[in-house]
Amino acid sequence: MKNKNVMQNIEIEKMVLNCGGVDDKLERSIKLLNIITGEKICIIKSTKRLPSFGISPGKKSGCKVTLRDREKINSLLKRFFAAVDNKVTKKQITLNHLSFGIREYIEIPGIEYNRDIGMLGFETSLVFKRNGKRVKLRKIKKGKYPKKEEVKPEEIIEYLKKNFKLEVVNKKWQQAIGEKHWNNLTRNQL
Repeated sequence: MKNKNVMQNIEIEKMVLNCGGVDDKLERSIKLLNIITGEKICIIKSTKRLPSFGISPGKKSGCKVTLRDREKINSLLKRFFAAVDNKVTKKQITLNHLSFGIREYIEIPGIEYNRDIGMLGFETSLVFKRNGKRVKLRKIKKGKYPKKEEVKPEEIIEYLKKNFKLEVVNKKWQQAIGEKHWNNLTRNQL
C-alpha cells in the first residue's frame, strides 16, 4: 500500500465563536463566550445601519473569539457536536469551512444555566487547511496557493466522520425528524 502524501493531510486551522447583540445582550454574550472559552473576547462594531435591530454604524453589535490551540478546539468540538446530536447538514459545509449554530448554551454537556446570561445561543465556524498554506500568508517570499489545494466539502465530511464520528445528513428537516422516524417514512408520506 502506497503512503499518502503528508502535504495532502487536512487539519483544523482555527475555530471562531461569535454571538450578536446590542447593549444588554452584548454584555451577556461576552460573559457566555468567556465562560465557554476563557479567552480574550473581541468586540465587533457595525458598519451598516439596521434600524429594526437598533444598530447604527460604529455601534457595538457583537463579539467573537478565535481559537487556534488544537487540543482546546478538539475538546470543545466534541462537546459542541454532542449538543447538536452529532449531526450536521451538507448545506453547512462549504469549501474550507464548516459552520453551525447552537441554539442554547445549556445544551452543551458540562455547562449549567447561569442567571446573569439567561438563554443565549452562538455560532461556530471551523476553518480547514492543508499543510503549506503558510506560503500564501507569510510576508517574505510569499508564494501562490493553488485552487486544487483548497479543502473540498467531501474531504471535510470524511475528516469529521473519522475524527469526531459525526453524521452528515442531506436536509435540515431530515435532521429534525430523527433517524428512527426517517427510516419509517415512505416516499408518499414526504
